Amino acid sequence: MWGLRIGVIAAICVAIVFPAFSRPPQALPSPLANNPKLIEDLVYANHILYHQEVLDGFGHVSVRSDRDPSHFLMSRSMAPGLVTSADIMEYDAIGEPVDARGRNSYVERYIHAAIYRVRPDVKSIVHSHSPDLIPYSVTGTILRPVYHVSAFLRLGAPIFDTQAGFGDTDMLIRDNKLGDALAKVLGNSGIALIRGHGFVAVADSTQVAVYRAIYTQLNARVQAEGMKLGTIQYLTPGEAAKAQAITEGTVARPWELWKAQVGKIE
Repeated sequence: MWGLRIGVIAAICVAIVFPAFSRPPQALPSPLANNPKLIEDLVYANHILYHQEVLDGFGHVSVRSDRDPSHFLMSRSMAPGLVTSADIMEYDAIGEPVDARGRNSYVERYIHAAIYRVRPDVKSIVHSHSPDLIPYSVTGTILRPVYHVSAFLRLGAPIFDTQAGFGDTDMLIRDNKLGDALAKVLGNSGIALIRGHGFVAVADSTQVAVYRAIYTQLNARVQAEGMKLGTIQYLTPGEAAKAQAITEGTVARPWELWKAQVGKIE
C-alpha cells in the first residue's frame, strides 16, 4: 500500500516539476498563412511571370493573407525570378512589414496595400513595368480586348497619371496617398495602366491575376500589330463577357503548363 502511494506521489511531482513530459509538443502555426499552398502559388507566380517576360528584375506580385484578410503576402525586395518561400513576408493594411527581420521591402508595396483596402474581391495583384504597355499609357490609346483570351479587358484599362494630382514625382508609387489615388482610378476594373511606368492586374486568385497579367501584355502586342494593318474589330461587350467566363474558368490548364515550364521551386 505504502509503495503504491509513494509511486502516485512521485508521478504527480514529476508532472508538476516537468510539465513538458506530461503532454506532447504542439506544432506552432505558420507565421504567414494557414494554407501553405497560398505561399507556394505566390512563389510560382513570381517565377512564371519572369519566365513569361512580364516581370524582369523589377515588378512584384502579392496575395491576400488567408489568416488575416487585411494583410497581404509578398516577397522581400528582390528579383522575382529568384524568389523562394523563405523570401515571402507579411504586410499589414498600410503596407508595412509585420516582421521584417532586417529584410528590405519593395518601395511600391503601397500599390498592393491600397488596392486590398478598397477591393475586398481582390485576392492577388501583379505590378509590371512591361514595355508593351507603356505606349498605351503615354498616348491615351485605349487598350481593348482584341481576342477571346483577353476578354477581361472589357471592363477597360484606365490610366493613372501621377502628374495630374502630385506634380513631378520619381514615377514610383512610394506611399499610401499615391496608392490610394491609383486604386481610385482602377475602380472595378481588372487592369489599370500607370503613365510612363507600367500596369497593375488584379483578380480573385493568384492564378487568374497571373493569367490577366500575361494576356494583358499579349493583347497589347496584338492590338499594336492590328492597328498597323487597319481598323480593328474588337470584341463586343457581349462577346467579351461570354468569352471571359469560359477562359478564366479554365485557367488551371495554362497555370499547370506554366508551372511545368519553370520547374520545381523552393
